[in-house]
Amino acid sequence: MGLKLYIDHNVHAEITLGLRRRGVDVITCSEDGTDRADDDVILQRASDLGRIVFTQDTDFLKITGAWLTSGREFGGVVFAQQLGITIGDAIRDLELITEAMGEAEMGNLVTHLPL
Repeated sequence: MGLKLYIDHNVHAEITLGLRRRGVDVITCSEDGTDRADDDVILQRASDLGRIVFTQDTDFLKITGAWLTSGREFGGVVFAQQLGITIGDAIRDLELITEAMGEAEMGNLVTHLPL
């Protein structure tokens, strides 16, 4: 069983659809009711659910840095710049991460796409 993803509200819906077509376990902020929540709430919610956040929001980089500095733990974040990756590449790289990485490896880690 691979890693589970929590998709931030600013991610293109085609990425979520493509991941689901490939059998990746994903839930979106909208589906979970956190689409209007602050980013730190989203990060905590994903961590509580044992999921890795995928986001294209640079604010998450600041939040994870602050959490790491203060010793606060999170499940992991995968970040891609809005214009820095294609939909297909995001799907491919995220699928690879979910298959190759474990929860312990992703804990408190921020990974940047493309790989």
